[in-house]
Amino acid sequence: MADRATLEEAVRLQGERVRGLKQQKAGAELIEEEVAKLLKLKAQLGPDEGKQKFVLKTPKETLTGKYGEDSKLIYDLKDQGGELLALRYDLTVPFARYLAMNKLTNIKRYHIAKVYRRDNPAMTRGRYREFYQCDFDIAGQFDPMIPDAECLKIICEILSALQLGDFLIKVNDRRILDGMFNVCGVPDSKFRTICSSVDKLDKMSWENVKNEMVEEKGLASEVADHIGAYVKQHGGVSLVEQLLQDPKLSQNKQALEGLGDLKLLFEYLTLFGIAEKISFDLSLARGLDYYTGVIYEAVLLQSPTQQGEEALGVGSVAAGGRYDGLVGMFDPKGRKVPCVGLSIGVERIFSIVEQRMEASEEKVRTTETQVLVAAAQKKLLEERLKLVAELWDRGIKAELLYKKNPKLLTQLQYCEETGIPLVAIIGEQELKDGVIKLRCVASREEVDVRKENLVEEIRKRTSQYCIC
Repeated sequence: MADRATLEEAVRLQGERVRGLKQQKAGAELIEEEVAKLLKLKAQLGPDEGKQKFVLKTPKETLTGKYGEDSKLIYDLKDQGGELLALRYDLTVPFARYLAMNKLTNIKRYHIAKVYRRDNPAMTRGRYREFYQCDFDIAGQFDPMIPDAECLKIICEILSALQLGDFLIKVNDRRILDGMFNVCGVPDSKFRTICSSVDKLDKMSWENVKNEMVEEKGLASEVADHIGAYVKQHGGVSLVEQLLQDPKLSQNKQALEGLGDLKLLFEYLTLFGIAEKISFDLSLARGLDYYTGVIYEAVLLQSPTQQGEEALGVGSVAAGGRYDGLVGMFDPKGRKVPCVGLSIGVERIFSIVEQRMEASEEKVRTTETQVLVAAAQKKLLEERLKLVAELWDRGIKAELLYKKNPKLLTQLQYCEETGIPLVAIIGEQELKDGVIKLRCVASREEVDVRKENLVEEIRKRTSQYCIC
């Protein structure tokens, strides 16, 4: 047993080494060599008759060998006529390509669809490899900051309507960032990599960020200190006006343009009545290369909703910005179409809502069904089937349990678990009297309704979310 335990430990350690090399994207030859060692160790270990393990892993090539000749229709993204293809990373780049291909110069749209990230999933943080985004974009040549202000207004409306709690939208401008890096002495070649470091300030301390810039990215320590003096600042329009008087930033053309636009943006945000929800934050960097002007990110100020509840830690729930040069990258003649847009993280918001419901023990309604057709006694399946068919024909969302003789208590409990607001109960006496007993699940109130009036009564009660 001792020898086997030693061998099992060797297999475990070798497996960890192989996984580590794959995560580090090591060379194929090295990975193959280490995999061969792992297989050799497993062969020495032999089968364990005493236990069987089924390991669930992220699927890879799961579809192969399942569809016979139709397997050639599987879109594996590797070999479709020699094309280089990939699943979309976001909805913004495909939108820009669509504008260029169709020669569109003016459009306002929203789009909800799946995107894909080759990332390490973190379910509790709403982070997945396949997930939905909801985008809103305005494309066209307009006067400065009017579409940008509308995008921020949309984010405020959405987050307020979802009642997720207090939130804040951080705002910055890529031109201000680039101008700041320039006056601080960052070499042009390091702009983007230093921008990436600054963007980590919401997760790391300034000391750690500075260490990354200096030790890992070769930035001079005094340059990093200059950056630190700026990126620690946040505020409202008063900070914009303060930086417009900054002796260094005010001499940089890019920074001056960005600050001027932000001042105008705050004027519009005040008119929209949302200025108090916006913070000018110099540490906001947004790593995507296609942003050219205003950038923003919405975060929840207080994740826990009850005392003692753990923080949900989902990060930002919405983000976006201005990307004036992206369409031109796809246009054969390089014609530019100014664009600004936002993206809502649907799964991240769902994660927050679900965890809060669990913490408050609030029942989650899992169906749109308006009424369950139930029976009070046995041998009433035919009557249930006839009634549910009549309700379907009249446009009522109804269902019934797929059992011949379900217990009434079982049917009522099913409604409570799934959130069905009403139960239409058929009984022998009700059939004789020509009525249906309509029960409100929440209040447990029951009323007898003439069969010909049942649809009208259901609609009246469900239109007010079953306020019985």
